[in-house]
Amino acid sequence: MTTIDELPTTENPLRTGLRLERAPEPCVMVIFGATGDLTSRKLVPALYNLQRERRLPAGFSVVGFARRDWSDDYFRQQLLDGINENSRSGQAEDALWNSFAQGITFHRSDFTNPEGYQRLAEKLKQIDQERGTGGNRVFYLATPPDSYDDIIHNIGAAGLAKPAEGSWTRIIVEKPFGRDLPTAIELNQKLLSVFDERQVYRIDHYLGKETVQNILVFRFANGIFEPLWDRRYVDHVQITVAEQIGVEGRGGYYDNSGAMRDMIENHLMQLLSLVAMEPPAAYDADSVRDEKVKVLRSIHPILPQEVANFTVRGQYGPGSSGGERVPGYRQEQGVKPESQTETCVALKFFVENWRWAGVPFYLRSGKHLPKRVSEIAVQFRSAPLMLFNDAPTNDIEPNSLVMKIQPDEGITLKFSSK
Repeated sequence: MTTIDELPTTENPLRTGLRLERAPEPCVMVIFGATGDLTSRKLVPALYNLQRERRLPAGFSVVGFARRDWSDDYFRQQLLDGINENSRSGQAEDALWNSFAQGITFHRSDFTNPEGYQRLAEKLKQIDQERGTGGNRVFYLATPPDSYDDIIHNIGAAGLAKPAEGSWTRIIVEKPFGRDLPTAIELNQKLLSVFDERQVYRIDHYLGKETVQNILVFRFANGIFEPLWDRRYVDHVQITVAEQIGVEGRGGYYDNSGAMRDMIENHLMQLLSLVAMEPPAAYDADSVRDEKVKVLRSIHPILPQEVANFTVRGQYGPGSSGGERVPGYRQEQGVKPESQTETCVALKFFVENWRWAGVPFYLRSGKHLPKRVSEIAVQFRSAPLMLFNDAPTNDIEPNSLVMKIQPDEGITLKFSSK
């Protein structure tokens, strides 16, 4: 018996009238830094879920590139453990995992060793022949930023950046994209000296969350909200990303970044731009990016003499979390005893354009806070004349719209009634 899931898209009655998704092409994903936390906690569980939902192409393969002396089998076991612990679909299914694992191999090399990239090129050719991946490559940099330069240079030197005729090659760079403006410019120049712009994907994984992807649809597909989305009706906007956990063994990395670089300049600024941007000319990457840039250019820069009035920084101390004692930030492994790095930060921004002039945007993020929540709260102005001052309803609060990103995705609208 044929099930609905097994029917070709053109024969599935449940998909009649739906826009067909583009069929993914077979490819090899090379993950640099494959033994790290990002790979086991995020990347491979996500890939496994795509496989589970039948959204990966036939022959899809993963090559883990790292310096540790791991075998293919040991690498696969580490990834399986990561899936079992972190996948939203729970424990891996044996048959599905066995099929997925057939395309997973490990490649041992130092990032600085050119010979390792030559061996990688030979391995990729072999995978093309065995699994039909057609010369298509995705290079994913899941490494500390100080390794980017060597990896990009050696990919180019090994001839892996330029695809063969009829194939494609892409490189994905996770945040942080540089430490500051000069280093971001330098990294961009390095990338474009080896790859074409169309091959480069600079990724902020926060944009993959369902509620975040729905912000533009919510704003521009619902005529009841967009007319209210400006300084005449909005009192202020709060964007919050609060975590209950601490630095979780990442003290060395975190002490060189802090909440500002780790969260504000990427995740929260992306959310601000999506909330504040004008309608794009089209729903494509270039048009959306252009409108985001206009928002960022309109933000009033915080001058040195304004810092005390527009920002708050803090650090968590020793205490308890979830009923257990936890160390303070300065007692965390890898953190300097006299560290001034912030683990909590709040800022007030003003977007100086016609739509948002005078409306404050409050951005805040921190670790070891009372609860885990990520949300965007739009608070509307109070009614210009309160008619119910002498009635039992005289404590009427302003309307608010809250877009919840995690842990529970959703959108809530608060309004008053008797």
